Amino acid sequence: MKLMKLKLSFWQIINMNVGFFGIQYSFGLQQSAVNPIYDFLGASPDQLPLLNLAGPLTGLLIQPIIGAMSDKTWSPKFGGRRKPYFFVGALLCSIALLLFPFSSSLWMAAGLLWILDAGNNTAMEPYRAFIADTLDTEQQPTGFQAQSFFTGFGQTLANVSLFIFPLIFIGTTGKLPTWVFASFFLGAVCSIGSVWWSSHTTKEIPPTDEELKIIREEPLHLFTPFIDILSAIKYMPKVMWQLALVYLFQWYALFCYWQNSSKSIALSVWHTSPQKDMKLYGEAVSWTGLVNGWYNVVTFLCAFGLVYFAKKYSPKMVHFSCLVLAAIGFLIFPHIENKYLLFPAITGFGIGWASMMGIPYLMVVNDIPKERYGVYMGIINMMIVIPMFIQTITFGYIMKHFLNNDARLAITFAGILLVISAICTLFIKTKKVTIDE
Repeated sequence: MKLMKLKLSFWQIINMNVGFFGIQYSFGLQQSAVNPIYDFLGASPDQLPLLNLAGPLTGLLIQPIIGAMSDKTWSPKFGGRRKPYFFVGALLCSIALLLFPFSSSLWMAAGLLWILDAGNNTAMEPYRAFIADTLDTEQQPTGFQAQSFFTGFGQTLANVSLFIFPLIFIGTTGKLPTWVFASFFLGAVCSIGSVWWSSHTTKEIPPTDEELKIIREEPLHLFTPFIDILSAIKYMPKVMWQLALVYLFQWYALFCYWQNSSKSIALSVWHTSPQKDMKLYGEAVSWTGLVNGWYNVVTFLCAFGLVYFAKKYSPKMVHFSCLVLAAIGFLIFPHIENKYLLFPAITGFGIGWASMMGIPYLMVVNDIPKERYGVYMGIINMMIVIPMFIQTITFGYIMKHFLNNDARLAITFAGILLVISAICTLFIKTKKVTIDE
């Protein structure tokens, strides 16, 4: 018996994605607050890539494993197939966010980042599969772009907190500014609260009798996720290999930006660095929060508009265009000396970020077997974190020996990589969806 997916209203789709808001608030703090915290604790520029190793490595290990496990899970008692995993992930995030401001050393902060990233990755992958499970082909673009909307919204709040909270919570507590405590405590509440809301308001579609039979006949054991991952990679659709090449340059570039945006603004606008004047650098960090908050505002404002263009033209051409806009923004960004002109420059990245969070999934979802959504969404995340992993172990050397530890050159380097990524997007061949599908 084949279960028909229900047609959900727009607001039901919004409810099911509210949990992504909390997950992305946490991710926004990782992007904009963690590296300045490393700076406050005495890290040098070439140390930052290695200190960010937690993100790609936990993503590489956890997301595909969680995806494979969720494919073979059905527990009505704990919410279904995907919800038990992203609820536990959100809980882990909240605990790490509560503890992070108490970091008294560089390596304590790095250790807590590992826990925070493990929670984020446990939550994020099943959420992608949750959308693919629940929505039919016609509504999937809205579902994935709703996640893009909440990505922008959650990260906007995280970044704006870096600007507003220093005006309210003045001074330091321990080794860190007091505003760090406020931002991270708010993130802890958002993480678990928003995921609880989505879990409470949206039910998962039960598996068919045939799917339940498969789940019972192939119970989970220690090696099940690894066997499923290897099997999925062996039979992976060609379009996913093509997307992997796009992601190689795209996500390497984004890690370069997130690690260096604060120092780039400090150098180009305030003409300072953490080593020269920590107070002025603190002002640059606050302004970076506002700038990054703006690109996330752009993201949630244009997220649903991209659905229209993806349907009218194609997801591939939408993603290509958005990557070009993001690249232009990165190439202009380091040369701006007026802090207000940073906002129009980063607008292109805001549009690009809206595409990155949803459009690529539309390129591949119709080529993925329904019963393997979880493991393939995990593999897509491997395509994200492998470039990040490569960046963390290679970019420190590039930064020190080729870019003179200059954060502005790092942003320019990221812009060039996005241009290459956009060109690679043009070679993707997506499956045409028939009316029956």
